Amino acid sequence: MSPKYSIGIDYGTESARAVLVDVSNGKEISSSVFKYPDGVIDEYLPGMKIKLPPDFALQNPADYITAAKETIRSVIRESGVNPTDVIGLGTDFTACTMMPIDREGTPLCLKPEFRDNPHAWVKLWKHHAAQPEADKLNNIARKRGEKFLQRYGGKISSEWLIPKIMQILDEAPEIYDAADKFIEAADWIVFKMTGCLSRNSCTAGYKAIWDKDEGYPSKDFFRALDPRLETVVQEKLSLDIVPLGNKAGNLTKEFADLTGLSNNTAVSIGNVDAHVSVPAATVTDEGKMVMIMGTSICHMILGREKKMVEGMCGVVEDGILPGYFGFEAGQSGVGDIFAWFVENAVPEEYQIKAREEKVDIHALLEREAADLKPGESGLLALDWLNGNRSILVDVDLTGLIVGLTLNSKPHEIYRALIEATAFGTNMIIGSFEEKGVKVKELYACGGLPEKNTLLMQIYSNVTGREIKLAASPQAPALGSAMFGAVAAGKANGGYDSIVDAARAMARIKEKVYKPNKEANSVYMKLFELYKILHDYFGRDPNSVMKRLKKIKLDVIK
Repeated sequence: MSPKYSIGIDYGTESARAVLVDVSNGKEISSSVFKYPDGVIDEYLPGMKIKLPPDFALQNPADYITAAKETIRSVIRESGVNPTDVIGLGTDFTACTMMPIDREGTPLCLKPEFRDNPHAWVKLWKHHAAQPEADKLNNIARKRGEKFLQRYGGKISSEWLIPKIMQILDEAPEIYDAADKFIEAADWIVFKMTGCLSRNSCTAGYKAIWDKDEGYPSKDFFRALDPRLETVVQEKLSLDIVPLGNKAGNLTKEFADLTGLSNNTAVSIGNVDAHVSVPAATVTDEGKMVMIMGTSICHMILGREKKMVEGMCGVVEDGILPGYFGFEAGQSGVGDIFAWFVENAVPEEYQIKAREEKVDIHALLEREAADLKPGESGLLALDWLNGNRSILVDVDLTGLIVGLTLNSKPHEIYRALIEATAFGTNMIIGSFEEKGVKVKELYACGGLPEKNTLLMQIYSNVTGREIKLAASPQAPALGSAMFGAVAAGKANGGYDSIVDAARAMARIKEKVYKPNKEANSVYMKLFELYKILHDYFGRDPNSVMKRLKKIKLDVIK
């Protein structure tokens, strides 16, 4: 019998990455990356001189279809694998990344009459312009004593589905009325592949305030938000929620022709990039936190009991793996912060040196920063340049660097920013442990662990924990391929559970980052100072950061 394969596509913030995997052992046969032509749309709508308001972050759904076509054809061509031997296909997406669609499933932004309306486009996960709606939702929920708030650490984020729907209703009611459904991109791409419109339990649970036992919030709650929202669940969402690991269907003939695969290829229910990475990092039991580290960080951990933790993004039964409560937290800016610094604050002399040595500017800064001892720079930063996801859940918070002098060097600031993100992770770990969710081990995957050894050592030193690394540099795509193999099932050469798939297909690297006790001792002193800044600027509803942002918005208007 010929070997069987599965493909996983990881739809990220800037690009999509696909891997073709041997189902028997998880070996990655070939991979492909496709950069979205329209990327993140945060200034002007494509091809139009329509300037977007502050905090908008949109995408073009047509890029997702092109990405599937190009990456799948590429991995098949590169590998030489017979397409009929590809038994499964799985996908994952950033979330909440949502869009309004019509009755046929066409995104409204692809219809000529709505193309010039920003609210018709895909709202990417880091679209933060729905903060006023999130504030309203949280205030009303607190006044009503809604218990669902506890499942989300006390606050619903502006990044999640309902605030984004509310913003559309507030600012573009014509788009709200024209939308037959509001759907996660994770579910839309599966619909396009299979013709079956299925809502996955992961995005419903973590991003749409749905619970396995309690369902969505009541009609009374939605009516309290806005009378027009009373029946939003029944009319604009879906009550048919499908558990992870299920098969959504087989590829349609149209999509099979588009990609070159067989229409017998099984497609798994949609999923989220961070969540599929957990089994891809070999984690299938409790007490092991998986950090998916890239432009942002998601922190995932499994538990046997439902706990209420301040600032978590959610706790969902079976939300990551069946039989466990899946806890999620995160930092909304990490790799993005380092990229911002390099693009906007590194002097030309560093750039020249990097070019002369033929090294990446990040590599040069990492090398220079590695020569510093913890605390040597006298700098301390807050990692909120893209707001705070956990534990404060507030996109109106901003960045801060304390201790700058005329002698401060770029590599010192670079290291301080890395340390700030590590302190942010340590705050999240502490918040979980305070509520009885033990974090015994750390695992990491994503782009940053592959590129920056200094960052990983600092995280180990700050947290005082060993960090193990997923073997695959494309953990989300591998995780999706694993779910694709589960969708195919054991009878067709795949697996009947994601745990079985993980045992056969997932690996970790031999390299382990171990904490340095002396460095940890210094970092604990700095962490105490970080917590002072964290609470002073982060917990005050009228903090300097919020007042500055209000002045900025008033001036722009």
